[in-house]
Amino acid sequence: MNNSRIILLIVMISAIAGFFYLGGQQFLSLAALKGQQTSIIDFYHTHPMQALASYALLYIVVTALSLPGATILTLAGGAIFGLFWGTVIVSFASTIGASLAFLSARFLFRDTVQAKFSEHLKAINEGVERDGEYYLFTLRLVPLFPFFMINLLMGLTTLNIRSFYGISQLGMLAGTLVYVNAGTQLGKLDSLSGILSPVLVGSFVLLGLFPLIAKKFIEYFPHD
Repeated sequence: MNNSRIILLIVMISAIAGFFYLGGQQFLSLAALKGQQTSIIDFYHTHPMQALASYALLYIVVTALSLPGATILTLAGGAIFGLFWGTVIVSFASTIGASLAFLSARFLFRDTVQAKFSEHLKAINEGVERDGEYYLFTLRLVPLFPFFMINLLMGLTTLNIRSFYGISQLGMLAGTLVYVNAGTQLGKLDSLSGILSPVLVGSFVLLGLFPLIAKKFIEYFPHD
């Protein structure tokens, strides 16, 4: 590992350690958000651009470092900015942060992982090159897969950053809408578990699988 990789790794580890040492996870909780909601909205009304920029930057950093709290921040987007602007801000901030995590994993670890496990990863790399965008779209839509894990694992593959960004922004939009909309009703939320119903999760699964199934169907029944 060269010096630039070592420096980046040290900076990231230090930032993550600092987050937990300073109790950042306590501030990014449902109880903390509900307790500070009025103060945050008041600050937004008096300093709109500063509040928007600070929120977007915080979201990007949390996502890029794979820190816990993205769900709470998404709810906060709805509670503070409303459904439309909350969705717009979260959509771009989450995708930018995810792309930074993707690039970090690629820069730090991909060469090493590919070199050590090239034979084991051959089939995966071929699958990503052939259907990577479809798989990523499915993974983004299904809320059962950890958001940060998808970012890091995709960074170890051959998927290009342009495809990752575009598919991520599109694939995460439905989930973003659900959570931002829940944030607009923050006062009625007692926990995060009730936001996604089994029916809604099933709908995401079907929506995510449809492009991949359609592609396989077309390949199986080629036309002239």
